[in-house]
Amino acid sequence: MSGKGAPELSVKNCQDLRVAVIAAQWHEKVMDGLVDGSLRALHELGIDEPTLLRVPGSWELPVVAKVLAGRGYDAIVALGVVIRGGTPHFDYVCQGVTQGLARVSADTGVPVGFGVLTCDTEEQALDRAGLEGSAEDKGHEAVTAAVSTAMTLRSVSEPWH
Repeated sequence: MSGKGAPELSVKNCQDLRVAVIAAQWHEKVMDGLVDGSLRALHELGIDEPTLLRVPGSWELPVVAKVLAGRGYDAIVALGVVIRGGTPHFDYVCQGVTQGLARVSADTGVPVGFGVLTCDTEEQALDRAGLEGSAEDKGHEAVTAAVSTAMTLRSVSEPWH
C-alpha cells in the first residue's frame, strides 16, 4: 500500500479557515469517492461551509487553484485522477498538474492539498478513492494535509507574546 508510513495528523481550532475543494469530473466513481472523503474530513475538522468547485479534468486544477489562492482562501484541495493509457499523454498531464499545483502553493503561500491520483489502472484508483472497500482515502488525506499546513503557517505568522 502506498500510504504506508503516512503521519497521523491531528488538527485543532481550524473551524474559521476558508477552504476550497476543486474536483475534476473525469472518472466519476473515483471522483465521487475523493469528493466525499474530502467533505467528510472538512466536516470532522469543523469546516462546514467549504467551497466546492468542479472542473472538466485534472489539467484545469492549477489555474483554478491559482485564482482561489488570490481570493483569500487559507487552503485549497485539488482532487483528480489520471489513469495511464497507451500514449505519453499520461506523463504530460501528470507532470503539468503536479508542477502547476506545486507552483501555485509555493508562489502564493497557500497550501494546496494534492489529491490527484496518478494510477496505472482504474482498480488502483478505486483502491485509493475512499470508497467502501478501498484501502486508502486520498480525498480525506489531502484535506488533512492542506488544513494542517495552513494551521502551521498561521502559527508562524502570528506575533509571539
